[in-house]
Amino acid sequence: MLGLIFGLIGGAVAQKGTVRGNVYDKESGDPIMFGNVYLEGTSLGGNTNIDGFFSISNVPEGSYTLAASYLGYDSTSVEVIVRKGSIRYEKLFLTPSGIELQTIDISGKREAAKKEVQISTVRVTPQQIKALPTIGGEADIAQYLTVIPGVIVTGDQGGQIYIRGGSPIQNKIMLDGMRIYNPFHSIGFFSVFETEAIKSVDVLTGGFNAEYGGATSAIVDITTRDGNKKKLGGLVSANPFISKFMFEGPLKRLNDDGGSISFMLTGKYSYLEQTSKKIYSYADSAGLPYNFQDIYGKVSFVAPNGSKLSLFGFNFNDDVNFQDVARFNWDNFGMGANFTLVPPSSTLLIGGTAAFSNYDISLNEVDSDPRSSSITTYNVDFNFTYFHKDNELKYGFEFNGFNTNFKFKNVFGFDFEQRDFTTELSGYMKYKIKMQNLVIEPSFRGIYYASQSRFSLEPRLGLKYNITDRIRFKMGAGVYTQNLLSTVNEEDVVNLFVGFLAGPEETIFEPGTRDPNVPGTGEATADKLQRAIHGVAGFEFDITDKIELNVEPYYKKFTQLLNINRNKLDAEDSNYSKETGDAYGLDFLVKYQARQLYLWLTYSVGYVNRFDGEQTYPTIFDRRHNVNFLGTYTFGEKKNWEFGARWNMGSGFPFTLTQGFFGRHDYFGGLNSEYTTDQPRLETIYSDTRNGGRLPYYHRLDFSLKNTIKFSKTMSLETVASVTNVYNRKNIFFFDRVAYERRDQLPILPSLGLIFKF
Repeated sequence: MLGLIFGLIGGAVAQKGTVRGNVYDKESGDPIMFGNVYLEGTSLGGNTNIDGFFSISNVPEGSYTLAASYLGYDSTSVEVIVRKGSIRYEKLFLTPSGIELQTIDISGKREAAKKEVQISTVRVTPQQIKALPTIGGEADIAQYLTVIPGVIVTGDQGGQIYIRGGSPIQNKIMLDGMRIYNPFHSIGFFSVFETEAIKSVDVLTGGFNAEYGGATSAIVDITTRDGNKKKLGGLVSANPFISKFMFEGPLKRLNDDGGSISFMLTGKYSYLEQTSKKIYSYADSAGLPYNFQDIYGKVSFVAPNGSKLSLFGFNFNDDVNFQDVARFNWDNFGMGANFTLVPPSSTLLIGGTAAFSNYDISLNEVDSDPRSSSITTYNVDFNFTYFHKDNELKYGFEFNGFNTNFKFKNVFGFDFEQRDFTTELSGYMKYKIKMQNLVIEPSFRGIYYASQSRFSLEPRLGLKYNITDRIRFKMGAGVYTQNLLSTVNEEDVVNLFVGFLAGPEETIFEPGTRDPNVPGTGEATADKLQRAIHGVAGFEFDITDKIELNVEPYYKKFTQLLNINRNKLDAEDSNYSKETGDAYGLDFLVKYQARQLYLWLTYSVGYVNRFDGEQTYPTIFDRRHNVNFLGTYTFGEKKNWEFGARWNMGSGFPFTLTQGFFGRHDYFGGLNSEYTTDQPRLETIYSDTRNGGRLPYYHRLDFSLKNTIKFSKTMSLETVASVTNVYNRKNIFFFDRVAYERRDQLPILPSLGLIFKF
């Protein structure tokens, strides 16, 4: 089959020619992403990818004018001669336009929407992230993810990201092609990613194609940009929460031949624990106990023909100290390389990644034994892309290997320890076919899980039909598996400890089939992989040139979910428990974008249920209704002022009600235990109905005001004043059942930040 497809493509290319190349920003050398590239006077053309690369196939022999355009830039063109069977490579440089734009209508974006399936996909740019009202004066992807439809966050402090019914372990978050295991710092407002270093973020909330594996719910794919290829520059900033820096520039300056070497180095450091004692003493007189620091570096080599190699490395760490309650910290470091090869005599494009990372975490609680976890990961992947007019074939191979080391003791004294090394070998193929108004994207992924001795074949399908130039129907479906488990448990009040394990090799019993009083009974499952099936449909409607509407109903069936059995009572009991579940709902997104005003409104209604063998129950992140409103307005004679507002409202999360309390003796002394005089430990008796109660509604309003003073074309000072939780809403964080005390989310937090760019 592959041979037939390659033969057809190769035969077609041999009869005609190909024009390909890269489009760059002339001032910085940054690639122009998703720009228009076309041969004037013909219907042949396309859009650049995130690296600014384009390929126009099936071009008849002759002379043409190759043109490139993008919003905010002056168009440019070059003359090209195409011969039969030839491949012509061209570099085009766009100059930023000095004309103020009157509209935000981006024809390239609309054309891309017609040609790409993009089911359940939201593409986020650094400009959009910075348009969100900033918390602590610092724009961050962690804050922006929460305004995307289908995304739920459990709290301002120690919150986790849940996407369309999937728990955090079911979401794969990637940085430059490698998995990041803990992308968010404990306070929940900040990620490990530096906004100024981000090139693009693709959030795939469901129904994604076979390019992505190892996750049963969602993908967040983050790509960093190269350092400035033309001049040295950077920024420094400070606010009450953190300070940061970024330096970038050329090691070999980009010139007309297209070759360059550039670097970028970013870092940030938090001191909220110290500043909050004075500025936010009303929130916690002892200080908000969150500390973290991140550093990321990258060197990029670009060849004259568009081939590219990037080397990167990072170290992220986090430390939290709740006095007299718990102390925990984690550290994550890694390094890697990714590359793109553009062979001069082939329509093939070759890419790949090789990376290594190590993640360690520990938690010490006053009233329980310490927990620790580590995971060391190695991954290598190669991908190959063929272009033929509007059709595209992409296939690839991937190797993942990881070591896990986990230690935990439950309240009944049973130790759980896993030391394991496992590997995953996978391959995938995706073929995009465009037939007039219809785009079909069948794909499949095959994965061999060595520790399970299991092979999983995962078919997937995406489809888009252009009903009119403004209305598009789309759908997607697929099968998904993963072999990674998390130590997070919903019984934890705050899920700060996020450890990881490989899938179990021991026997797992079907929910509800095993008699706990009779060891060895029950219906065992041969397949220990976590599995899910997705189905998504919807439509896109460009109501006007400035207003877009996106509507998507979805359904996810989780046919197997595995958790640590933290309530293990007997040595014969399994270390794991199995559940099934489903998630379904409807997401609405409306965007309005004009010259000075940007509005974003989302509404999501969703249901998330699990079956544990005894009862079907809503999960703790089953937020039935969620609304987000975001608005930014640019004003002033020089358009150097920007006002932003964000309001979020969500229905209450489920929780298990309390029935009563009892005193529990440990009897550590056996028959000699002084149970008549020992002080028993107070324990809670929970309701038989799991998660039968609901917390109150959550809502919060944030404001920000930004002023930019330009000293020169490359030097500026931004002043950002922001207020988080403007009307000081007391949103519940958790309730201490024994002490009968309520703890609320963060109160009103004003801040002032300065960002100096040069």
